[in-house]
Amino acid sequence: MTLRALIVGYGSVSAVHAEALTSMPNARIVGVCDVNPERRTAAELELGVPTAQSVGDALQSFTPDVVHVTTPHGQHEPVILEALRAGCDVLTEKPLSSDLASAERIAEAARTPGLGRAGRRPRVGVCFQNRYNLSARAMKEVVEVGEFGAIKGAVATVAWHRPPEYYTDKPWRGTWSGSGGGLLINQAIHTVDLLQWIMGPVVDVRGRVGTDALNEIIEVEDTAALTLTHESGVRSVLMATNAAPANLPVTMDVVMERGQMRSGTELLITGEGTPDKVVKERLPSDRSKAYWGSSHVELIRDFYEGFEAGEKFWIDPDEAMNSLRIVKAAYDGAGGFPERAGRELDSTNPYLV
Repeated sequence: MTLRALIVGYGSVSAVHAEALTSMPNARIVGVCDVNPERRTAAELELGVPTAQSVGDALQSFTPDVVHVTTPHGQHEPVILEALRAGCDVLTEKPLSSDLASAERIAEAARTPGLGRAGRRPRVGVCFQNRYNLSARAMKEVVEVGEFGAIKGAVATVAWHRPPEYYTDKPWRGTWSGSGGGLLINQAIHTVDLLQWIMGPVVDVRGRVGTDALNEIIEVEDTAALTLTHESGVRSVLMATNAAPANLPVTMDVVMERGQMRSGTELLITGEGTPDKVVKERLPSDRSKAYWGSSHVELIRDFYEGFEAGEKFWIDPDEAMNSLRIVKAAYDGAGGFPERAGRELDSTNPYLV
């Protein structure tokens, strides 16, 4: 069965979705929707497919089975809800939405029987593709098996570079209304997601969120240092910035009683009484940026595999809410950032209760 795919929003990350779809025998791109005429023209030339300006017109004209949402964060909700009402499955880029109320409405719609085809529950997936990285899956397995004893904690770093033009070229990225935040929600949320997925649910968020390098350019944050307390009682620390001189590999260290894991460009597992183990990562695709990770294609293929059976996708809106709540807790703990940007978080955030 060849599934018909519609891409809504033709920007940077849509190229990765298009590359994945054109490599899959069970998928075909039938159209692209974008409000920008120049991007529509680019899609027609690059993909050889028809385009539409409005989501409604695209859904009616192209009759897709799956809608890929690659729009700015603040535009996710209306596109997703319209696609669900049309009976389509939806695969959206992270985050689920720019704010928690909007994200909850999406999650509620995804739980509602009757919106999907033939009255079945709609399938909605969220692109946290780094969960498909070979290193992340190996770390998750080591933690679950407990071969090296109890987990003592973790440290992760995201040191990337975003120049002023990254924001001025697409102003929504630097605003609360368009993006819902900055570094944490747009870049580091993937690492936040991995920390809570590997280490367990987060019950407390503390730290610092601020605009240290681009305060004259953006109203959102470019730097953060967070301490996450997990349900088990252990802590993980995230240090992230968009003010690094280059886009460096994301790192994660997990410390156990009798061993340690360090991921970067590859994963090194060391433990008492066992030889060191190295897990090589997949090479990034031609259209993706190396520091994005290498597993968009794996996630998209997995999502499509479950279509005919109507299987619930494992990274669904309820699952995607976990990392969004952590990010919003960091902002809220800073006292309604940006008014108190840079101040220490001083209380457990109610989002996590």
